[in-house]
Amino acid sequence: MFNIHRFIFNPFGENTYLLVDRDTKDAVVVDPGMFNDQENKVFDKFINDNHINLQQIINTHLHLDHCFGAGHVKSKYGIKLSASVGDTPLGLALGKQALKFGIKGVFSQQGITIDINLSDGDIITVGNSQLTVIAVPGHSPGGIALYCKEQGFVLSGDSLFEGSIGRTDLEGGNHATLVRSVTDRLLTLPPATDVFPGHGGSTTIANERRFNPYL
Repeated sequence: MFNIHRFIFNPFGENTYLLVDRDTKDAVVVDPGMFNDQENKVFDKFINDNHINLQQIINTHLHLDHCFGAGHVKSKYGIKLSASVGDTPLGLALGKQALKFGIKGVFSQQGITIDINLSDGDIITVGNSQLTVIAVPGHSPGGIALYCKEQGFVLSGDSLFEGSIGRTDLEGGNHATLVRSVTDRLLTLPPATDVFPGHGGSTTIANERRFNPYL
């Protein structure tokens, strides 16, 4: 079973999730968005104070607001970054992404590379807990969600929000693909499934089936 911790980081108000196995204190960080030294310290203090064994970075996609803290986490904790290779070009072009928003000097010229490729159906084991990778392209070419069947929750990245879906006007986005992905891959999860998105508050699959105007 996971303890789920949410941090809200960076100017985009991005949700960074820390999933900690209750039995072992093994953990993964999903979409590390720490933007500056102060936010890095908040994250590091939580890890240290709670004696957490951070094992892996998982990115639901590689847009800049979900990657600001990836370099810090990789170097400080000596762990690898996992994501879909479909987002490789986005990771390599993080500097260009940042410049489009007027942000300079936050990413190296090399951007970020994916160490471990995640594909649809992959199982990620964290201590005694597991996550299943669900491919949900559309917001980005390699967008994924992370589903925990045992606890009934899904981390939806920027694919599905409370009453909304992800934007598709960024590089690699496709509206029809995103609607199809969310409809076929996320709304088919059990209705009581809790949805923890990349921005904003949580919702449920039942609520989004009934009320989401984009679906």
